[in-house]
Amino acid sequence: MQRWDRIEAFIEVVRLGTFAAAARHLKVSNSHVSRLVSQLENQLGTTLLYRTTRQIHLTDAGALYYEHCRHLFDGFREAEAAINDLEALPRGVLKLTSATTFGERFIAPLVNDFLKLHPQLHVRMHFTNRQVDIIDEGYDIAIRMGTLKDSTLIARRLCERHEYVVGSPDYFTRRPSPIACRNSPATAVWSAHGTTGASM
Repeated sequence: MQRWDRIEAFIEVVRLGTFAAAARHLKVSNSHVSRLVSQLENQLGTTLLYRTTRQIHLTDAGALYYEHCRHLFDGFREAEAAINDLEALPRGVLKLTSATTFGERFIAPLVNDFLKLHPQLHVRMHFTNRQVDIIDEGYDIAIRMGTLKDSTLIARRLCERHEYVVGSPDYFTRRPSPIACRNSPATAVWSAHGTTGASM
C-alpha cells in the first residue's frame, strides 16, 4: 500500500506542478508528499525530479516513469468509474426463479414495467415448483414460500400467504369439515405439479 502512496504522490506532484498543490489534492502535508517522493526515488535508485524553490522539472528517468505510472493510475480510475456506473445503472442478466403459479400470476406481469425502468437489464425467469439450489444453479433471486434454511442467503419478506380449506356446501354435508388439510380424507386432496421457463 505504501508503494502505491509513493507513486500517487509522485504523479500528483507532476500533474499539478508543485508539492503544495499535490498535498492539497491528497489532503496531506507538504512534508509528507516530499517524503513519499524521496522514498520512491530511494526505492528506484534514481532521481525523478529536479527541485527548485519555485518549480520542479522531470529528469529523463522521471519522465519515463511518469508516463508508465500515469497510464496505470488512469486505468485504476477508469475501473473504479466502471464499477460506480454498474452500481448506479443496473445492467447484464438477472436470473430469477419462482414457484410456478406465483411467478405466472404475480411476477411475470411486472417484468415489462421493470425492464422499462432498467433497459440495460435482461431478465431470465424460470418458474418451477422444484426446490432449486440458488448458488449452484446461478440464480440471482429466488422467490419462495417458507422458512429460509441456508443462513448465508439474504431474505426479504414480500407478502404473506393464507391457506384455506374450501368445498361446496354439498361436500361438507356429506363429510365432516376438516380443521386442517391433514385431517382431510386422501381422496379429497388435490395436488398440482408443473415446470415452465421464460426469458425476456
